[in-house]
Amino acid sequence: MPSAFQFQCHFVLIVLAASKGETRYLEVRDAEDEPFLLLSEDLKRELSAGQIYRRSLRCIDMLSIEGQFTFTADQPQLHCAAFFIGEPEELIMIDYDFVNIDCEGGDFLKVFDGWILKGEKFPSSLDHPLPTSQRYVDFCESSNTQRSIRSSQNVAMIFFRIHQPGNGFTITIKKNTNLFPCNVISQTPSGRFTMVIPHQHRNCSFSIIYPVVIKISDLILGHLNGLFLKKPSVGCGGVGDFVELLGGTGLDPSKMFPLADLCHSFHGSAQMKIGCDNTVLRMVSSGKHVNRVTFEYHQLNLQEAEDRKENTIEEFCFPSI
Repeated sequence: MPSAFQFQCHFVLIVLAASKGETRYLEVRDAEDEPFLLLSEDLKRELSAGQIYRRSLRCIDMLSIEGQFTFTADQPQLHCAAFFIGEPEELIMIDYDFVNIDCEGGDFLKVFDGWILKGEKFPSSLDHPLPTSQRYVDFCESSNTQRSIRSSQNVAMIFFRIHQPGNGFTITIKKNTNLFPCNVISQTPSGRFTMVIPHQHRNCSFSIIYPVVIKISDLILGHLNGLFLKKPSVGCGGVGDFVELLGGTGLDPSKMFPLADLCHSFHGSAQMKIGCDNTVLRMVSSGKHVNRVTFEYHQLNLQEAEDRKENTIEEFCFPSI
């Protein structure tokens, strides 16, 4: 049975908005179509060379394809959000082509650098290079003349409120290449990825919104072998560079349960089964080294979950499968 968190992610039920640096919650109605199904549909679409994909934007929507998208209100639309996602090595570019909204009448159109679900942010405030207040771009702010916004990772979103039927906006979505992807939400329940942090003091998270089997095949931290299951007295304490595995039922890595620490470089294989709704591999980097981790993952099935032997996390998350 799908978990509450999976329903939150797939149907995008609750979205956070902000006004002048203060946050408030906006409750979003259930979408008629599951956004992740819309995502798969977009991925299968083939466009001829040079053709621009165009379609209307839904009040609750998810997009993974470049193109031009127009929203026109047919009635007051007070709680709308569109979520954008690219491949791990892509950044999202949002261009305002046309905007006709009544800012003084209470309408708004805001871009958020990342995703927010039920008040939880990705990337978390600990992992994003900007403070939360600077991750919002509000079209209605008089001092804002920015017509093009680029995300810091492979996900971004807009949320908007339009009272007057006939008002709306048109945006163009493009993708830019990110040479060193840092914070990523996976589009799929399986894949392979190499994360590299080249002499940068930052934290990077790779989020998989499924219970998974994750296999780490190569880890270079600049300083020899070790995998430590997370216990109160065990961890990477004084080590400045390490990788941690997190699990939980929400979106924000900083609010997730720490499952395991990898404190030292190794070549080989470290496999774990994590039965959480959301699994995150997070690299903490001091900036003193070129850190790299290669891993692959696939969705955990019931048979694998029942076979809880070596290199698995048994005390957390599995009861929800």
